[in-house]
Amino acid sequence: MENHLLLCIFLLIPAFASSDFLVAHVRNIKKRNADNDLVVNGIEIYSMKIDSKITSRFAHNVITSRAVNRGNVHKEVFFDVELPKTAFITNFSMTIDGVTYPGTIKEKEVAKKQYEKAVSKGQTAGLVKASGRKTEKFTVSVNIEAASKVTFELTYEELLKRQFGKYEMFIKVKPKQLVKDFEIEVNIFEPQGITELEAEGTFITNDLQNIIKKTFSDKKGHISFKPTLDQQRTCANCSQSVLDGDFTVRYDVKRTAPDDLQIVNGYFVHFFAPTNLPKLPKNVIFVIDISGSMSGRGIEQTREALLKILDDIKDDFFNFILFGSEVQTWKETLIKATPENLDEARKFVRGIDTAGMTNLHGGIMRGIDMLNAAHERNLVPKRSASIIIMLTDGQPNVGISNTQDIQEHVKKAIEGKYPLYNLGFGYGVDYSFLEKMALENKGLARRIYPDSDAALQLQGFYDEVSNPMLTDIELNYPENEILDLTKNNFKHFYDGSEIVVAGRFIDNNQNHLTVDVRGEGANDALSYTTQQDAQQTDKAFQEQEYIFGDYIERLWAYLTIEQLLEKRIAATGEEKENLTAKALDLSLKYKFVTPLTSMVVTKPEDYNNQDGIADKPIEAEAQAVTGVTLAPQSYLYTSHPTWYTSVDGDPHFIISVPQKEDAICFNINENPGAILNLINDPVTGITVNGELIGDKRANSDAKIQNTYFGKLGIANKHLDLKLTVTPEKITIQNGNEKTGFTWLDSVTLQQEGLTLIINRKKNLVLSMGSSASFVIVLHQVWKKHPLHQDFLGLYTLESDKLSEQTHGLLGQFFHPIDFTILEIHPGSDPKKPDATMIVKNNELTVTRGWQKDYRRDPKHGVDIPCWFVHNNGAGLIDGVHTDYIVSSLF
Repeated sequence: MENHLLLCIFLLIPAFASSDFLVAHVRNIKKRNADNDLVVNGIEIYSMKIDSKITSRFAHNVITSRAVNRGNVHKEVFFDVELPKTAFITNFSMTIDGVTYPGTIKEKEVAKKQYEKAVSKGQTAGLVKASGRKTEKFTVSVNIEAASKVTFELTYEELLKRQFGKYEMFIKVKPKQLVKDFEIEVNIFEPQGITELEAEGTFITNDLQNIIKKTFSDKKGHISFKPTLDQQRTCANCSQSVLDGDFTVRYDVKRTAPDDLQIVNGYFVHFFAPTNLPKLPKNVIFVIDISGSMSGRGIEQTREALLKILDDIKDDFFNFILFGSEVQTWKETLIKATPENLDEARKFVRGIDTAGMTNLHGGIMRGIDMLNAAHERNLVPKRSASIIIMLTDGQPNVGISNTQDIQEHVKKAIEGKYPLYNLGFGYGVDYSFLEKMALENKGLARRIYPDSDAALQLQGFYDEVSNPMLTDIELNYPENEILDLTKNNFKHFYDGSEIVVAGRFIDNNQNHLTVDVRGEGANDALSYTTQQDAQQTDKAFQEQEYIFGDYIERLWAYLTIEQLLEKRIAATGEEKENLTAKALDLSLKYKFVTPLTSMVVTKPEDYNNQDGIADKPIEAEAQAVTGVTLAPQSYLYTSHPTWYTSVDGDPHFIISVPQKEDAICFNINENPGAILNLINDPVTGITVNGELIGDKRANSDAKIQNTYFGKLGIANKHLDLKLTVTPEKITIQNGNEKTGFTWLDSVTLQQEGLTLIINRKKNLVLSMGSSASFVIVLHQVWKKHPLHQDFLGLYTLESDKLSEQTHGLLGQFFHPIDFTILEIHPGSDPKKPDATMIVKNNELTVTRGWQKDYRRDPKHGVDIPCWFVHNNGAGLIDGVHTDYIVSSLF
């Protein structure tokens, strides 16, 4: 089977709409102007163009959209673009009636502080959001006057990576209305010469096929797609656009030599992709999570993928290791993929089923030990490529479960001998941990999305690494000539891929370079020297007209930043600080929006326009993009501050006031057995109630008895869902059906209207419908403690998704609350000053103190500074606390 690696560029054609239609990503308007079907709710997009210039694999993309307000009043216009997660935004501007409002790129913390008030109110947060498997969504809106025109222009850059023997540019076409002047134009210049160029679209009909214009000769390629208004219509008299789908451009270059060196303006780039090499035998161990959370579709898709992979394994050595609570192996060592052994492997795979919890450490260490032993005992060919592929959907909770300890053990055992590839199934994984562990061991992490094509995703990843051609590749450059070299040694080279190295000359006028290339092949070592000078590069560039002159310098900066950020993931201490500083300096110098920088987008001050900040999302913080709002692990363990409301302890209420960057807290003192209404939203139908428990026996010396939440009930009456949580068990009731779990389970459950993640003996995360998410923390005490009992804490995330009618002891604070602190003075405790608080037209005496946030550390907690309101929150809560006592949990 021939294997290829694919590389994608994603562009979503921008969509404009009125603020009356804020349906995510669509924002298209059904109200039509009968006199002009180009006008949608008063807004006409009269021009939309995607211009892509690709020079030596480095893509410079400019998306320009122009619109006019045809209405009689001011309108809000939206600009939505999807771009690749691997791309860096470099520029954005809005021009309104001739006045340009540029975006400026700043250090993330500087940008955040500059706009901290707006960020805290949610007005500038997240102009860029992760929107899919490979894309990020950039969204900007602006109010413009009647008859005003606006031009949006977004620029981003990306190095195209070769996969499956092709470079591919994938353009998402979704204008959602007719556009008078619509055009996609792609210009490609490759000094090596272009061997093939093709373009296709999922929406392309026979009538549209001839509109795609494609030409290429030698080093230049050109693609254009410019449909007329009539060609855009779904039918002759329709006002809907047929342009809805994927537009794909693919190409490859001539390879008369194994590599290509280019030198321009004091920088060089070296492309290495030898062809016609014999395939290396490989030794692959599949380490598969079979814990209970993989049950159902997850394990079915895993079996399906493994069976297809077995069809592709020829003359290689392989084995399977399964881990639930225990670790199982198919064979005691790696075995050769003979027809008989493959048939036996298929029977084993068909019988794989789920059981127990997640002994990840045991599984991965068994795989490493087996591979090490195979090499030591010469059970596998000396000239071969070894790989470990691990698939997991959860977090370690049996055996060694401390992720840092696991990382250290794995790194010590592998010793850089072969790559580790970690595949994280779904959003219940600690992706940051998987990514760090993979990068420390010369591999990578990849998320497998829990969709209907998960089996194809697994097989697709295997295809990328299934044909190793070389191991231990080194590209050596003269140390006395080169500064700031990107990564130049690689564990494996796979068929259909490409290695790229870039660097900067010490002498900016240097015009020649000699490179020594080394690698280990299937039959013998690869060793040769290649040379290039700037004159040869200049000659190759003379015939092209659309190159951007500093492209190699920007390619070098892009690749350097990308690799510094990758190293930074696994680094700690001073090393991480140095990597961060270097990546930040380059990001600012070359104006790239990276995870360390933000673009501040300014707008005109009229019509309540709010400035915005565009950040670069990272995969470790990604969450499910579905109809269900999922609160993943990154919410629980992120080091960044998160604003939330919570009740925990005996019981302490913490109310975040983000616009003040502060918090208010209060206690409720009530008898054991009392049930308190915490949240009640009549619009979404969600209610949360909590039942108090006391100590095992009353403390006669205490004036007030300690109470805690011993039972929580969360219901959604619209979905007929009820969740009951105690320190012993979790029960879900869906209509008349009941499902039960214990805190010893690790579970990721998704069903209609419900997403539930149970992190064993720690916490659970719950989302119902598209409303707020809840985290319930389990507190366990010594079973023989003479006084205390196990209890629960509740934390609410994304509470803005509940309606304005939400109330309850917690729910009333989901709406903005303001307060003023006056007359701070010493209190009875010298460490806790008193003050006067003006809140809800009440003047209260409050005390500065701390309450515990137990989301990250259920045992010790983290101190949260807050202003403490006395007397059961009197003057702060609406009414008195007894108003919130209800008769039953539901």
